[in-house]
Amino acid sequence: MNDMLKTFDGFDRIGEENAFAVLARATALAAQGRDIINLGIGQPDFPTPEHIVEAAVKALRDGAHGYTPATGILPLREAVAMDLDRRYGATVDPDRVMIMPGGKVTMFAAILMMGEPGSEILYPDPGFPIYRSMIEFTGATPVPIPIREKNGFAASAEEILSLINAKTRLIILNSPGNPCGGVTPKAEYDALVAGLADCPDVAIMSDEIYDQLLYEGEAHVSLLSYPEIRDRLILLNGWSKTYAMTGWRLGYSVWPDGLYDKARKLAVNCWSCVNAPAQYAAIAALTGTQDDVAQMRSAFDVRRRATVDGLNALPGVSAAVPKGAFYAFPNITGTGMKAKALSSALLEEAGVATIGGPDFGILGEGFIRLSYANSLENIERALDRMRAFLEERA
Repeated sequence: MNDMLKTFDGFDRIGEENAFAVLARATALAAQGRDIINLGIGQPDFPTPEHIVEAAVKALRDGAHGYTPATGILPLREAVAMDLDRRYGATVDPDRVMIMPGGKVTMFAAILMMGEPGSEILYPDPGFPIYRSMIEFTGATPVPIPIREKNGFAASAEEILSLINAKTRLIILNSPGNPCGGVTPKAEYDALVAGLADCPDVAIMSDEIYDQLLYEGEAHVSLLSYPEIRDRLILLNGWSKTYAMTGWRLGYSVWPDGLYDKARKLAVNCWSCVNAPAQYAAIAALTGTQDDVAQMRSAFDVRRRATVDGLNALPGVSAAVPKGAFYAFPNITGTGMKAKALSSALLEEAGVATIGGPDFGILGEGFIRLSYANSLENIERALDRMRAFLEERA
């Protein structure tokens, strides 16, 4: 290694998404012959629906092999706009939709635009770890929005508004939430939007990637439903979770007028465009049958209830009922173990991969995350192993 080479300081502030480190360790243990049940990674265990795959195959056979516009092909941007109108009654100009290579890219772009030394960006904690990682990369100050168990892991408008000051540039919101599975109710968003009228220079990025994974009659509240903030709202969404397309690396975002061209320039400078056949697959996902989505959601619901019931039967563990996404975030303080130590021991000794709460933020201690995007059989086997592990140490 050349010790003379030096990157700028921001690179030393970049964090990681530890779910991939846990996945790598689980894979290594499995390669050694261990039977590992992975409840760590947030990935549906279903295949991408066949009609979506066939659309990509057809696009390849039809010659969709070249560059596309940096913002995405117009038929897909139109399909996104129509889907948002169908589901939320939101009028979206296709020329404000940008097709992205995954969801993280919208986070990267939005935080890069707003973050700089001396500014502050609010983000959910516990929350998706890339939020804080990217904020620190830009030199901005990350300000945690507490996501509290006592609130059902929903965001509090009063708490968010109390954190805003003259340095605040961006607020990141996520509902349904990762890692907690909380759903922020409409009343909280109503209060937040009303309060933001006094903060006209603060932008909002709403991460709604789990918007179709809700249970018990919960309805998703999209921030697109609030016209009074549309001129400063960045919407993040995509296909990965809803359509079991994590490996396709496909997302989209909706940008306000003043930021859209900046996002386009980032695309030109960085990723050029999203691969062409995947975009045709995305059109098929939005415009074709939604039966597979309903079936996956129903299966997740069954697994959700089994996961929560099983967790609450474990010694020293209590689990709030998640209302969205496909994660449970049980409180493990009663076990007497720190979260990351417990998560590591469950993997190494019991063969169950989970993620320690501190990997999702400074307020994550005392919790671990389990994904129930795995088969019911594997979930039940994992819970049995966790019970044996904890009883042995009780």
